[in-house]
Amino acid sequence: MTIFFPSTGLYAITAENHHSPQALAEAVSAALRGGAKVIQYRSKSSRDQRQEARLSLVECRAFQVPLIINDDVELALDVGADGVHLGKDDGSIVDARKRLGVEAIIGVSCYNSLERAVEAEALGATYVAFGRFFPSANKPNAPCAQLGTLTAAKQRLHLPIVAIGGITPDNGRSLVEAGADVLAVIDGVFGADDPEKAALTFKPLFPLCL
Repeated sequence: MTIFFPSTGLYAITAENHHSPQALAEAVSAALRGGAKVIQYRSKSSRDQRQEARLSLVECRAFQVPLIINDDVELALDVGADGVHLGKDDGSIVDARKRLGVEAIIGVSCYNSLERAVEAEALGATYVAFGRFFPSANKPNAPCAQLGTLTAAKQRLHLPIVAIGGITPDNGRSLVEAGADVLAVIDGVFGADDPEKAALTFKPLFPLCL
């Protein structure tokens, strides 16, 4: 069964504040119950990446929601994830497509560059992501992106546009109004005591998901 990237909704990215793979899986399940439309498994330090990714995939399959692996094409291939998200140093879209197949979801970080996004679309990306838009504990030194970039991207691109970086239910509306289809959130969901409740607070920003 092919699971597609959503046209709108909450994109929840895992944090590294869990104490076990099972605890992460429980948090992923909670975020999905709260309405997350995509889960990205992101880990820079865990020694249990395969187990964490596999358990996260089980939860995603129960909700028919895609699991994206951050940075790591081989991990995505190994666990059977639905796709991969690539930063500027994570390899090419073409190579990732060859490894993962024609139906794989491939997302690309475009920072504040519309030109990078246009190129990514031409090379077969599934979605593009811009950001950071607000101060972010996860990437405090990342360059800022502008609302105008979202608006310009919406006019030129024909694939889902993701915004990321310090997004909350309060500031997220400005991004959606500027042209973002999907909001990617780390601490706003997985940094909360109750990821389900936290995810639910984003739902009013996406009327089509209600």
